[in-house]
Amino acid sequence: MACRFSASSSYTVVIIPLRTSLYSQEALRFYLWIKRMKDLEKEKDALWSGLEILEKGRLWYLQWLAENRALRCVESRNGSGIHHKRPAEAPPCLPTHIQRVNGSLGSIMSEPNVSSNPCLSDPLADSDLRWQNTVLTQKVSEKNRQISVLEMKKEFLLEELEDLQAC
Repeated sequence: MACRFSASSSYTVVIIPLRTSLYSQEALRFYLWIKRMKDLEKEKDALWSGLEILEKGRLWYLQWLAENRALRCVESRNGSGIHHKRPAEAPPCLPTHIQRVNGSLGSIMSEPNVSSNPCLSDPLADSDLRWQNTVLTQKVSEKNRQISVLEMKKEFLLEELEDLQAC
């Protein structure tokens, strides 16, 4: 059998002449095998994409942990209890968002693998929807990051304006 599967998201169509009828058991078995290989390839692509997102998330969590640690050190040294807002500071709703993301990740990891049982759902439609959700989530995350940067710049510029007006 001549068959080539690539690591990218493109797929190769393989046409192999069968010695028997197109409707034979051998043809059906071969078709199901090819279909399964295609599904496994899509699953692998989605998993790699997920790993990439998780790595970015891990780095983001580490950055916020470092900033939180540094802020706590500064606050404990000052000991004043006065809260000074900085442009780079996390919005007050950040812990709620983090808890929601943590809950979502936990529920995904504890879910039984529904797509492995073809009787429970259509694996192709399910994987397509998950892939579209992953892509949309990436786009939304990027837009949220851009909004956060713009909000920080706005806050900084407003503070500069106040300083200039005070002079």
